Amino acid sequence: MKMQAEVIREGELEKRSDSLFQLWKKKLVVLTKDSLSLFPDGHKRAKGKELGFGSILKVDCVERTGKYIYFTIVTKDRKEIDFRCPDQSCWNASITMALIDFQNKRAIQDFKSRQEMEQAAGYQ
Repeated sequence: MKMQAEVIREGELEKRSDSLFQLWKKKLVVLTKDSLSLFPDGHKRAKGKELGFGSILKVDCVERTGKYIYFTIVTKDRKEIDFRCPDQSCWNASITMALIDFQNKRAIQDFKSRQEMEQAAGYQ
């Protein structure tokens, strides 16, 4: 049974579709310390798409227009996912800060694991 992660933020974002017309579609978004989950039509009851922070490289291409902030999430396999949010909502900052926190914690874990392996090798 998967435990529910603590929600940092929940709300609405618009995601650009991959279709030919590239229409903007509203999504209910749930940000946790480990992932960003997207739900169609604003319902968590529907099956959502989870973007785990382990698969995200960066938040990029932040651009502000009069009404919206546009930004792109780049995955480790170089897929780009475009989003926009109302100017004052600062979703891009929330996602970026959660991603940086995740990456820092992972780097510390990796460093500690390497140290432990080196120490264990040194004792043999």
